Amino acid sequence: MKTIRRTLTTIAGIAAIGVGLTACASGDGGASADGREEVVMWGSWSGDQVAQLNEQAGAFNDSQDEYRVKYVAQELVEEKLLTAIAGGQVPDVVLWDRYNTSLYAPKGALQPIDELVEEDSVDLDAFYQEALGELEVDGELYGLPLLVDNRSLYYNKQILAEAGVTPPTTWDELLTAAEALTVREGGKLQRAGFMLDDPGLFNMYLWQAGGDLLNDDETKVEFNSEQGLQVLDFWQRLLDAGVYEQGFGDGIDAFAEGRTAMRLDGPWQLSTYDKVEGLEYGVVQPPAGPNGDKGAGMGGFGLVIPQGAKNAEGAWEFMKWWATQPENGVNFAKIAGWIPANIEAANDPYFTEDEHLAGFIQTLEYARVRPSVSGYSDVEGKALIPALEKYLSGEIDAQTALDDAEQQGNRILEENR
Repeated sequence: MKTIRRTLTTIAGIAAIGVGLTACASGDGGASADGREEVVMWGSWSGDQVAQLNEQAGAFNDSQDEYRVKYVAQELVEEKLLTAIAGGQVPDVVLWDRYNTSLYAPKGALQPIDELVEEDSVDLDAFYQEALGELEVDGELYGLPLLVDNRSLYYNKQILAEAGVTPPTTWDELLTAAEALTVREGGKLQRAGFMLDDPGLFNMYLWQAGGDLLNDDETKVEFNSEQGLQVLDFWQRLLDAGVYEQGFGDGIDAFAEGRTAMRLDGPWQLSTYDKVEGLEYGVVQPPAGPNGDKGAGMGGFGLVIPQGAKNAEGAWEFMKWWATQPENGVNFAKIAGWIPANIEAANDPYFTEDEHLAGFIQTLEYARVRPSVSGYSDVEGKALIPALEKYLSGEIDAQTALDDAEQQGNRILEENR
């Protein structure tokens, strides 16, 4: 059994959080009932997803006789991890939203894995490099990318066919198609041609317009630009055309119920829509911007080992088994519908020959992750998205929204340097 390097880092500020953990949520480094070493995995996945993770963990457990992985769902898993470290009750491995790495690695919450990667000759080129980069901070790697996603364009085949509309490939085509697919009765919107309900997708529209979120050295925001205004102008054109209204579809899945013809969404919706009786749908790449630029955001999860994990050896074996062996990534897709971050696995015929998954795989060829610079998550959550929400509700104009977001965003970046 290899020795795992454990850095004895003093984690500033963590002790003040408290240690209110239940015993059942922690890893005790002990043995399971069959004598194997237990590997406790935390994650935020709940509901039906628990059974999916248990099935994947069971496949690992059946593949060898030394370790047994046990999944424990946690709300606010990142915050609870800090509490666990302070209290000495740490899981062995965490199903980790990669985007949080730049925030939590500097706090000492995660264990670097560079030595493990080198010792076991793990080929890092096997992964989507954008996903891998989200797990790197200051030249150190803190996990292996596991699952990737993006937002591609879902469309209702029957609705488009009845209107004589083909799936749009550009912004202009999207606007024209959405107008043709919109239904109003007595002036009231009955069916939206396109759902413009998520201002958090501004980044992908900005990339489609040829813009960027931050400047080259990632010290200033750059979305207050000609391209940023192009995005908001396009949104306004959609609203002015009446293809969507703020609040339409709230509380329901408008696409599943046939209340919208098109929407941008991720692969996590496939299992839901496949169960909707009578729903025939397709998935294609997001429409390109005014100059032909393509853009999409890449998100997803990785596996990380927390500082102080009692069974880091077993955690690493589980990480390697799942992330580096393509067949295991494909098998989990069959269980849960997620796309592997392992490129070979993602290009398996299971994905490329599937009428729904193929669109997401094509989009992954150019999908990008959000900046991993410290503080950027707050730039989006506290500056950009609130300003965009005010713009979409008509409270402020486009330039004011971008000006306000720029001012607050640059202040946040400065505070985090």
